[in-house]
Amino acid sequence: MSHDSTAAPEAAARKLSGRRRKEIVAVLLFSGGPIFESSIPLSVFGIDRQDAGVPRYRLLVAAGEEGPLRTTGGLELTAPHGLEAISRAGTVVVPAWRSITSPPPEEALDALRRAHEEGARIVGLCTGAFVLAAAGLLDGRPATTHWMYAPTLAKRYPSVHVDPRELFVDDGDVLTSAGTAAGIDLCLHIVRTDHGNEAAGALARRLVVPPRRTGGQERYLDRSLPEEIGADPLAEVVAWALEHLHEQFDVETLAARAYMSRRTFDRRFRSLTGSAPLQWLITQRVLQAQRLLETSDYSVDEVAGRCGFRSPVALRGHFRRQLGSSPAAYRAAYRARRPQGDKPADVEPTPGPAAPGPTLHPEGPVPLQSRRTAASAVGAGPSLSTASASADNGREAYMAGRASVPGQRSGT
Repeated sequence: MSHDSTAAPEAAARKLSGRRRKEIVAVLLFSGGPIFESSIPLSVFGIDRQDAGVPRYRLLVAAGEEGPLRTTGGLELTAPHGLEAISRAGTVVVPAWRSITSPPPEEALDALRRAHEEGARIVGLCTGAFVLAAAGLLDGRPATTHWMYAPTLAKRYPSVHVDPRELFVDDGDVLTSAGTAAGIDLCLHIVRTDHGNEAAGALARRLVVPPRRTGGQERYLDRSLPEEIGADPLAEVVAWALEHLHEQFDVETLAARAYMSRRTFDRRFRSLTGSAPLQWLITQRVLQAQRLLETSDYSVDEVAGRCGFRSPVALRGHFRRQLGSSPAAYRAAYRARRPQGDKPADVEPTPGPAAPGPTLHPEGPVPLQSRRTAASAVGAGPSLSTASASADNGREAYMAGRASVPGQRSGT
């Protein structure tokens, strides 16, 4: 699933400054960035495919810091331009950032802020969202990143409305994507926005990828705990929940195990994981259902009971909302893709459903607007590291002078 901007009036009215050109795309590279993510915008915007009906962009590759820039496998890159190239671009892409725990160079952040102020479209692919967040460009906005890093992004920048389910988020003049291949989805979306479906379809055929992917990141999530939660007392409660997904319990049960009120537990949980506890719990139950559908011959009714859903109807509803298909259709599609003769692996028997007790809320996943509100309501969390203090100073100064841009969106 992706979310496209419906362009709030303030965002729609913004125009490029005189020296910037809409067809110029600047890609900002840093040392230590992964080569795959870095190569996506270079391939999409830097190759002339006019013979295939793809309008041409003018690509400027800029170094965000002194080179040479080292990348995957020990390769060294030399960018033909420096930060001055960003001043001519109508679109600036940050394909990745080398470390989610270290601050980007302040000179690069200043260049991104100026570009945004002058009407440029700013794009962050995968961990590039951390650079945009450090520059203050995501404050008060919806955004996404690789699901594995989404909790850290939400914790470090609580004013950003992080949605780890999306493949990409288009908020008008600021766009972000999930990890790795989702950068292709967002770049295709940009071409579609600029030049229409035919151009994006022609490019997708050249790249041998679907023009639009359905669904989001939720099918790729795993049960791993965010690294930063490992030493927190709440980790014990989360680990217990993962071990007892076959039982029927709700968030109040988890709050009681943590010796917290529901309100305090919700706030602490969001600050540590970037997700509302009810949504996290439903997601984990659906993930467990996926595994059982893939690795066992349990009926859908049995799967529902072994994942803590109060009924097969509840499982089907949540499963369809998160994965876009029914449990039966998912199992059929999975087995159709599996090589012949590859039988389901034996799975360790899981206890059946517990006696009637507390159940999940009957509502579906928390609506997008509610998730935004929840994200903005996160209580005061741990302070930023000393290493990022200098970046925060520039970020706060930028935000003080920037007009608020509403984040209206509509789903595709």
